[in-house]
Amino acid sequence: MDDDSGGRSEGSGDSPLKALGVLAAQEVTITSGLDHIELFTMQGLLTLFWHGDHDAEHVVLACGGAMGGLLGPADGLYHDLGEALAGIGIGVVRVGWRRPNDLERCTLDLTAAADLASRRGGRAFITMGHSFGGAVALRSGLMLDRHCAGIVTLATQSAGCEMANALDPEVPLLLLHGDRDEILPAMSSEMVRMIAGHGDLVVLPGTGHLLSEAGPELRERLAAWIPEQFEHHAGRT
Repeated sequence: MDDDSGGRSEGSGDSPLKALGVLAAQEVTITSGLDHIELFTMQGLLTLFWHGDHDAEHVVLACGGAMGGLLGPADGLYHDLGEALAGIGIGVVRVGWRRPNDLERCTLDLTAAADLASRRGGRAFITMGHSFGGAVALRSGLMLDRHCAGIVTLATQSAGCEMANALDPEVPLLLLHGDRDEILPAMSSEMVRMIAGHGDLVVLPGTGHLLSEAGPELRERLAAWIPEQFEHHAGRT
């Protein structure tokens, strides 16, 4: 781990990785193509599951909701996407919050993961988040600026997305939401799309907040959409 990753407090104005104030880090290989990374900070433990080559230029940053988690919705969507995308050279980093439901700290967590990936070779990123994590994905995508190749929200909340109007119209925004969401109505995603002024909203019939009913469709759609956006981003830059 780069020595620059620690020693500073949050909000110090440094890079996201420095701002974490990492005290120690450890990394182990779980299986071929999947590593488990832990970053210890005074504000909690940041956990990363990293699929694929660490020097991949294209990286997906995937995050959970207000209760945290690393598997994602739809019965392990993030794990399955990580396995599939790593096979075509796209890295996937699953981010486990230091402090769930803290919008500012979680945004720092996701951008710090991007910072770490960029030090290892990452050049373009797609952010993806479920529920509360949808707001984090959008905010982090804004912070990544020209390095953001796309944003995916899954049953997102609208709170925390008020700055979506600053999103570059060229940055693809895909919003997926179930029409039987028992926690956040599909209107939440529609509101985010309206604030952003662009985006593709897909309402999934018969699907609840965890999106389990639409699992196969989500896997197929995202496994195609993500590589396409990285290709288009390369053309734009």
